[in-house]
Amino acid sequence: MDLYSVKSKSIPQKIIIITIEVFLLLLAYWILFSGGGDLIFDKIGISLLTGNHESRVITLAFSFIVFARMSFMMLYLMERKIPWEESVSVPMAFSLYYIGFALLVYNREIPIDWIDYFAILLFIVGSGFNTVSEVQRHLWKKHPENKGKLYTIGLFKYSMHINFFGDVLWVSAYAIITRNYYSVAIPVLLFSMFAFWNIPALDKYLSGKYKEQFESYRKKTKKLIPFIY
Repeated sequence: MDLYSVKSKSIPQKIIIITIEVFLLLLAYWILFSGGGDLIFDKIGISLLTGNHESRVITLAFSFIVFARMSFMMLYLMERKIPWEESVSVPMAFSLYYIGFALLVYNREIPIDWIDYFAILLFIVGSGFNTVSEVQRHLWKKHPENKGKLYTIGLFKYSMHINFFGDVLWVSAYAIITRNYYSVAIPVLLFSMFAFWNIPALDKYLSGKYKEQFESYRKKTKKLIPFIY
């Protein structure tokens, strides 16, 4: 987890990530609204249904919001070095959301109902947990008197990794909008990645850096899901 301790603007890597993600968004638009979905489904032998225009609009809107948030966080909040391999791996991970959910929602015929409104609310809450928590921590770290201290307040007082929990929520919202059972695999995969890889690795780094501060924080704060886990 040494990459968390190495600071760098990583401008070339960020430009590559944003460029690839813009291409993925254009590809998602082509799939949803310019005949791409029909072409792909025809090529792989999946029967085409009428589809639901509103659910496609919501899915693409989610993708544009995710792109805007992540670009802001990467350009304004992220201070660690981005390894070159992340220039490709990060956009490829987001292709699961931009392209994967575009394909999974394409054949949905169920009209918009209260479940979709719940999904939109879940998306807003999850996005808020993720971005607001990161902004709170970023602003706190700007104060010289906080140098060497572990951030444990704001939204992070409810969960050690509230930003990751936010990710799970907004990705789950995508899955709900599709009304496609296969979509469940994506938030489950994300949760598993956080629980069994990202969080243990990050906790190991934080424990080594903040020692007693981190141990005290760990004892009184849930790991991922506030009040539960």
